[in-house]
Amino acid sequence: MLIHDWDAALDAAEWEAWLASTDHFGVLAVGNLDPAQAPVLVPTHFTPAGDELLFHLARPNPVWPHLEAAAEVRLAVIGDYAYIPTYWRAKAGGPDEDGVPTSYYAAVQFFCRPRVIDDPESKVEILDAQLADLQPEGRHARVDADEPPYGRMLSGIRGVRLAVLRVDAKFKYDDANPVEHRERVARNLDDRGHGLDAGAAAQQRRRLAAIGNWH
Repeated sequence: MLIHDWDAALDAAEWEAWLASTDHFGVLAVGNLDPAQAPVLVPTHFTPAGDELLFHLARPNPVWPHLEAAAEVRLAVIGDYAYIPTYWRAKAGGPDEDGVPTSYYAAVQFFCRPRVIDDPESKVEILDAQLADLQPEGRHARVDADEPPYGRMLSGIRGVRLAVLRVDAKFKYDDANPVEHRERVARNLDDRGHGLDAGAAAQQRRRLAAIGNWH
C-alpha cells in the first residue's frame, strides 16, 4: 500500500498498540496457483504470538493448496475508517464544493512465511492461544486432543502459523494538513457519528497530539 511520510507509523509501538485495541480480525491474501486467477482472500481472526500470527481454518477451505505452495503471504488489518466528504476539506476561503474527498483509516499489513499445522497437539497449542486471546474470560472446556468436546473436532480444522517477515503500517488522518483543519474534521466526525467515525476522530486527535504541525 502507498504510505506517505506523514501517514507512516511513528514507530512499531504505535501500530502494536493500535492492533492490541482491535478484535484481531483481518484478511489473509494468498497468491493463486493459477496466475490468471485472482488471489485467494480469507477473512479470519488471528492471534499475535511473538513473531508469529496464529489461526485455524476449516479443512474444506479452498485456500489450502495455494497456502501450502506460497513462500510469502499477506495478512491485512484495517479499522477506524471513515469517508471524509468534499465540503469538510475545502481550502479556507474557497467554496465548500471545491474540496477534495478522502478516506481516513488505520491499516497494518503483515508479510509472512506460512506453515500449515496438522499435528493434533500443535493444533491444540494454537486453539489454546486463540482462546486466551479472544476469550480471556474463559468459560470454555479444556482443549485436549484426546477428550471431548474438542478432541473429535480437531480433524476438521488445520492450523496456520505465519512467521512475520516485515510489517507495513499506515495511519491516514490528514497529518500533512494544518492543525486547524484536522481539529475541524475531528469535530465533524463527532457530530456525524456514523459507523466508525468516533474511532477515526480518536485516531486523528491522537496523531495530532503526537505530531502537531507536520514538518
